[in-house]
Amino acid sequence: MTSGLAILTIGFFLGMRHATDPDHVIAVSTIVSRERSIAKAGFIGILWGCGHTLTIVAVGAAIILFGLTIPARAGLTMEFSVGLMLILLGVLNLTGAMKWISEKFSTAHPRVTGEHAHVHEHGSRVHFHWHSHAPAAEHHADSLAAPSSLRGPFERLGLFHSLRPLLVGIVHGLAGSAAVALLVLSTIKDPKWAVLYLLIFGIGTIAGMMLITAAIALPFSFAGSRFAWLNRSFVIGSGLVSLSFGLFVCYQISFAAGLFASHPHWTPS
Repeated sequence: MTSGLAILTIGFFLGMRHATDPDHVIAVSTIVSRERSIAKAGFIGILWGCGHTLTIVAVGAAIILFGLTIPARAGLTMEFSVGLMLILLGVLNLTGAMKWISEKFSTAHPRVTGEHAHVHEHGSRVHFHWHSHAPAAEHHADSLAAPSSLRGPFERLGLFHSLRPLLVGIVHGLAGSAAVALLVLSTIKDPKWAVLYLLIFGIGTIAGMMLITAAIALPFSFAGSRFAWLNRSFVIGSGLVSLSFGLFVCYQISFAAGLFASHPHWTPS
């Protein structure tokens, strides 16, 4: 029991270290590059970790409990999808399309009759205020109820901004699930303890990514709008790094590992 608990503790810290993998950090940096709230950035990290843990536990448990074997081409395809995702995130940041999409799906400016309304956040509550620029009208009138997409767990980010890191985490989890499961199988023989290890590993990944995303947003939170140029530089820089690394990953998987060749070779990593 003591050795089992020690292994689980190690799994938690290995999960935190796993969160610092270059492709993970690069992907989330493109998502939080415009975020100035430490709390929201940390929540983005938690959502990424939840998506990552979901696939790590699901696929890993299938490998451990049912002896699921992932073919080389399928494994390479999952890793190739990570490269494509990094390219997409980089292009969206560099072209400004990410900002346009965020505003398009944002509920901050709902369609109303007559005047318009804005979302306001006071404490932990989000709601609307009527908003008017007419000289004879009251600038902020009655409050409106927040839309359903801004209630519950999506209250601070909105549905679109919550789903984005969750889906990115799911893709990353698919690419790394086989390697983690095979590592666990080589060290833990009891299937129940092995699956529990995967869960603890995932919790450590969630904690690690939460700290990383909060740390990324920390300087911009304190700087506010005084160093807007620095924030723009970070958006462009994260986009360039994501695009470059994604192209490198796709090249490695396509040519070095032979994804599109007749005999691909894959080592889970």
